[in-house]
Amino acid sequence: MNNSTPSRAVFIVILLIIVVLSGCQPTSVEPETLVYGLTLSPSGIDPHLNASAELGIPLSSVYDTLVFYNQETDEFVPGLAESWTVSDDGLTYTFHLRDDVRFHDGTTFDAEAVRANFEYTLDPDHHSQKAASMLGPIESIEVPDRLTVVIQLEEPFAPLLNSLAQVYLGMASPAALEEWGSDEYQFHQVGTGPYTFIEYVPNGQLILEKNPDYAWAPEIYQRETAKVERIEFRFYEDPATRSIALSSGAVDILGEVPAHDAIRLTKNREFSLYPIPIPGQPLHFFFNTKKSPTDDIHVRQALIAAVDREKIIETVFGGQSPLAQGPLSTHHFNLNMVENTLEFDPDTAAQLLDEAGWRRGSADRIRSKDGARLELRIIAPKWGSNSETAQLIKADWEALGAKVHLDIAPGFGQLKEMQSEGDYHAIGLNFFGTDPDLLRAFYSSDGFYNWHGFMDDDLDRLLLEGAQISDIDSRHAIYAQISKLIQENALILPIRDYVNLVVANEAVEGLHYAAEGWFPHLIDLALR
Repeated sequence: MNNSTPSRAVFIVILLIIVVLSGCQPTSVEPETLVYGLTLSPSGIDPHLNASAELGIPLSSVYDTLVFYNQETDEFVPGLAESWTVSDDGLTYTFHLRDDVRFHDGTTFDAEAVRANFEYTLDPDHHSQKAASMLGPIESIEVPDRLTVVIQLEEPFAPLLNSLAQVYLGMASPAALEEWGSDEYQFHQVGTGPYTFIEYVPNGQLILEKNPDYAWAPEIYQRETAKVERIEFRFYEDPATRSIALSSGAVDILGEVPAHDAIRLTKNREFSLYPIPIPGQPLHFFFNTKKSPTDDIHVRQALIAAVDREKIIETVFGGQSPLAQGPLSTHHFNLNMVENTLEFDPDTAAQLLDEAGWRRGSADRIRSKDGARLELRIIAPKWGSNSETAQLIKADWEALGAKVHLDIAPGFGQLKEMQSEGDYHAIGLNFFGTDPDLLRAFYSSDGFYNWHGFMDDDLDRLLLEGAQISDIDSRHAIYAQISKLIQENALILPIRDYVNLVVANEAVEGLHYAAEGWFPHLIDLALR
């Protein structure tokens, strides 16, 4: 008896069923992805412990903060805290929290979570570079009930609400902080924001995905939930690669595009230019007042007058940045002041050096005094066009009769190491922020970033008053005096107020930025 025919029929029927069923399976669809270019690969990206502004570009959408700053109304508005009160003496801040918020890992946000975040940040073993100081003179953090947090200060600290609105004090899952610790948490971040943290590969990529459960958006956002499903951040540290990445379509949004490239690209309708002013310190260089010859104010004044700052702005920044005039950008804190920065005047610069005893010899173009040649050392960071700027400063100072050595620090660690050696006459460093109290770390006698070495009792007093007085008009007057003292003592060579030239593909919709300037509201982005 032949059984082959029925067996073949059964096999064919089974095969047909498999084919039909396989055709019924849903097709795998890649999530909608937007690619955002970053221009600096930080040494660490835990916002509670690291200080880079670059980390806030993706992470300000991973975390929510207790309060948010609405730059349109110039007011702080509810975030994870639905309301708050401040005592008359400015020492007690009481926050009443939302009761409907969950972290990306499913754990509940509450008052104990706030306390855990602050304790993690303030732990001296964690060596927080920025966030810990942003909390000011905290005396205690109290949790009277599940949804109430009381911050008690040792003395008034006017910038506290501003600090609490920053990504550096964004609320992280206490469970994740405990599980991963300060060494590994940066690779496993868990917040409550509109995007969840998926992956971070240093110098490679950082990936976020839409949080489908987000239901507590603050009023500063235009959307209640994110539209773009996935955002991939890639690093383009070399400025020369940024326009290529945009032109090739490898990236949809990229900041800090060199000015001439940005202008060229946006002549094409495929791209749009977003010039974003950045509040905080301008691109500037601190003079070392503890090392000869920049310990002499007349030498410092000469070096300021010798630099053609407008030429630098045109050459390096394509005329796209305002000329810096003081220690704060002119659009910062509504302090639209013009300081008495010495204008470009090579003759005055030469005269000041002559009067200070630094004269040209008959045979050598390098100036000298008492047998010592006028030699200067500049240390410049690699980022933010500091190095290109320093090259032009070097040329102007050499034209004045100095021998100039220029060293470029590739990262912040190397910059700090070179600074700690003290062997420099000018060094570049600046921080960004929306509260002028950021100057205290740079200009108080015991400031962590007092890299100019200048100490002055009046300046210390004003900086402390500025941090403690909450009245806006009074603070304006104080910071005007601070700015004047810094300029009168020629502590800095200010170059340009920062403007972040962001270029985006025409397919991008809804691109706008928080008051800090660097941080986009990713929740509002869409792709045509």
